[in-house]
Amino acid sequence: CLHPTVSELGGGVFAVLEYKATSVFLVLGVCSVGIVGNVMVVLVVLTTRHMRTPTNCYLVSLAMADLMVLVAAGLPNISDSLAGTWLYGLAGCLGITYFQYLGINASSCSITAFTVERYIAICHPMKAQTMCTVSRAKRIIAFVWVLTAVYCTLWFFLVDVSVSKTQQLECGYKVSRNLYLPIYLLDFAVFFVIPLLLAMVLYGLIGKVLFHSPLPHHPTALPERCGVRSGKDHLPPTLPAPVSLQVTKMLVVVVVLFALFWMPYRTLVLVNSFMEQPYLDRWFVLFCRVCVYANSAINPIIYSLMSQKFRLAFKALCKGGGEEEEHGWRWQSFYAASGGHSLRKESGGQQREGVQTQEPRCPAEGEEKDPGALAQVPSFSQ
Repeated sequence: CLHPTVSELGGGVFAVLEYKATSVFLVLGVCSVGIVGNVMVVLVVLTTRHMRTPTNCYLVSLAMADLMVLVAAGLPNISDSLAGTWLYGLAGCLGITYFQYLGINASSCSITAFTVERYIAICHPMKAQTMCTVSRAKRIIAFVWVLTAVYCTLWFFLVDVSVSKTQQLECGYKVSRNLYLPIYLLDFAVFFVIPLLLAMVLYGLIGKVLFHSPLPHHPTALPERCGVRSGKDHLPPTLPAPVSLQVTKMLVVVVVLFALFWMPYRTLVLVNSFMEQPYLDRWFVLFCRVCVYANSAINPIIYSLMSQKFRLAFKALCKGGGEEEEHGWRWQSFYAASGGHSLRKESGGQQREGVQTQEPRCPAEGEEKDPGALAQVPSFSQ
């Protein structure tokens, strides 16, 4: 479990008080930032029309999972530190343990889902037109949550409330720790190792496509329907745009931080499962837990720093602005096969930063192709 027990603390009175004060300060700060940030992610996607893309649907799923981790694991940690005993009884022990593992595993599955979605959108753009849709993303998310919810029910049979040596109530293991080894190995493999290996492979393939493809506003990139075929001397009809590259970079950062922040705790649990006397240095355990909470709290910050659309949507939400407006700008989103192309417009309909939206005219049969039409191909600026 992610909440400390009294027996883990040990030491003298001053050492315990020092640990409790530091623990409450760190966990409360991280959880507060994370809860506010993830709630904002959910709100901006649900209430802003142009933000409802398949990728953002998976980010909402990730935000809901992170909220569950922060509320079910982080907040009970604070009350435990202050009271020094378990306050929520048997029902609280079962429910809190269940929901914290549900959030942990659902966040891993959500990361895997948007990684696969990015791969299909960029590496298989023709398939993406039918596979990378909002309705399909919602079905996948529902399946992931149902499957994870069923898997996590086993924790109802593995934890219980007991009395420690110091006569304090604890929410902890119900049976011998040795019996938990298969479960921890399965969790470590299915919800950590496999998602990271899959992400490494798929983002490697995505990077190969993005960094070896010409930019989409290349003057020879006429649509295939105008008679320009992909080939040695022409660009393919669908190419990844710069905004797609930026979205992919942001998601790669999310995956990397997921790996780094979860590595200490996953490793500690796995190693302790093989040891007769587990390693439970209170400061290292606190470090591991804070890393877990930080992973659930940092994603909205990453979105704000790396995505202009999220940044503007967050500002509009904080200022109580309209659904589509921020500083007089109106965003219109076109989720293309390469994933997430967006054109910015002012509220009056005029375009900004030279973005052209005029559809290139295909020459009539027998008509000579006008080289000037090449300039009408839309260019996507960030």
